[in-house]
Amino acid sequence: MSEPSDAEVAAIRLAAELAARVAGRTSPNPAVGAVVLDPDGRIAGEGATQPVGKEHAEVMALRAAGSRATGGTLVVTLEPCNHLGRTGPCTEAVIEAGIARVVYAVDDPNPVAAGGAQRLREAGLQVLAGVEEVEVLRGVLGPWRHAVTQSRPYVTWKFAGTLDGRGAAADGTSRWVSNALSRTDVHALRDVVDAIVVGSGTVLVDDPQLTVRGVRGAGSDELADRQPLRAVMDRRHRVPPDARIFDDAAETVVLDTAVPRFALKALFDRGVRHVLLEGGPTLAGAFLEARLVDQVVAYIAPKLLGAGAAVLEDAGIRTMSQAVSLDVQDVQRLGDDLKITGRPVWSNAVEPVPRKE
Repeated sequence: MSEPSDAEVAAIRLAAELAARVAGRTSPNPAVGAVVLDPDGRIAGEGATQPVGKEHAEVMALRAAGSRATGGTLVVTLEPCNHLGRTGPCTEAVIEAGIARVVYAVDDPNPVAAGGAQRLREAGLQVLAGVEEVEVLRGVLGPWRHAVTQSRPYVTWKFAGTLDGRGAAADGTSRWVSNALSRTDVHALRDVVDAIVVGSGTVLVDDPQLTVRGVRGAGSDELADRQPLRAVMDRRHRVPPDARIFDDAAETVVLDTAVPRFALKALFDRGVRHVLLEGGPTLAGAFLEARLVDQVVAYIAPKLLGAGAAVLEDAGIRTMSQAVSLDVQDVQRLGDDLKITGRPVWSNAVEPVPRKE
């Protein structure tokens, strides 16, 4: 069979949902989902990647399926790995379980782990690749693949602003630009990334805690069981030791640099694959100028200030033809606020100018 069955397509969509549930909890490994179908096409087992050092999605699904996996089909969002790392090769677990067919969405871009499809075919299994690939890459696997192929974390820039592009009023007040629904949504966004990045200026002005609260059924003031790494870019060592970002709610790292590329390299080396940029307008401008923003999430409040700090400062853009256009992926209404998600289109943007340390 060269085309996926309806049951297999449904299973890979379910696998993508399973992967989304563990986003932010598997790095540097990808968040992967897997479903085992028995020989009659019925769901026999489900699984998702466990925290690093523990089982991969395929093993979890096979374990749940037990003997029903024999002669069945494994449906998975990413090509099964073919290397011995902290855990054994998933390909060998698939073969030993007696699976007859493997259907997956995305080829593994990591040269260390790739080759799983070939190994499975050599063992006599049917393998079908590329099923629902575009849809799967729109989910949690997309940022991970980008990080692996670019050797730097995927960067989502989040900001909240008024309709006229202000992030704060003329007197400096910035709480609250967006409404409660938007702020709750930000916590859900923080919950699926590996690290939150800000500059020293944001810490000095706002003294943020940068934690995740009120997600996954928890109360609005309850800290999540897993917190992303907090990273502050502070080349001049301006942030005081009693800043809230240094409390014991989450781990914090100080990046002794003002160069975004150096900061991202340091985070990548720590296993970070998806970064949420929450810094102020100056840091956002530096990332945008360096073409290091991969996704923009904007919370737009129906307010007009007319003066005050802009949400974005100098990004090296001097004329309209250099403006960074966004490929808008989604628009949602959160009460009176609008949440706009898009990806920068760099072909019309200004060429990045390297900034000195």
